[in-house]
Amino acid sequence: MSTSTMTRQTWVAFGPAGAVGSIHRTDDGFVVKMVSDGRYRGVYPSLNVAKGALHAAMKPGSDWPEFHEH
Repeated sequence: MSTSTMTRQTWVAFGPAGAVGSIHRTDDGFVVKMVSDGRYRGVYPSLNVAKGALHAAMKPGSDWPEFHEH
């Protein structure tokens, strides 16, 4: 992700124990950031694909998180 990319929208993903990550809409697409490591995990073409990538980064067997736009 470019350092000059501006975030337009943010969605926070919540699991049973609280926030697990976030998705940020940028000029380049949607980027995923997990709370556990704090790094961006690629650029995805749509919000649904980014949600799937965030869920895939969670512990195996985790339920689908709730996404809240902020």
